[in-house]
Amino acid sequence: MSLLEEYMTACTLIEKTRVADGEGGWTTTWVDGASFDAAITLDNSTTARVAAKEGVTNLYTVTTSRGFMLDFHDVFRRESDKQVFRVTSNGDDRQTPQSATLDMAQVSAEEWVLS
Repeated sequence: MSLLEEYMTACTLIEKTRVADGEGGWTTTWVDGASFDAAITLDNSTTARVAAKEGVTNLYTVTTSRGFMLDFHDVFRRESDKQVFRVTSNGDDRQTPQSATLDMAQVSAEEWVLS
């Protein structure tokens, strides 16, 4: 087991669904989707700290395997503390090549509140 694999924690993708409310409107619900493992680290770069002081939510780097690549605006929950995140970049932008022995893809994410 690699250090990266040891750092990974259980996560659950959360899918947004809209259901007719019977009165001409819609109700938004969030439903648990696929489970996956990810390494989630707080971005504490100078740029991220300046943004946080200006009111931007905490920013994170999320590392998964290439087999479970996250997409822009995917929402997921870290199971250890139930913190919810929303992906703010594309998974296919930062990934190791298929020929690499290190199997990983990275996205940026922010803390998120389900609404």
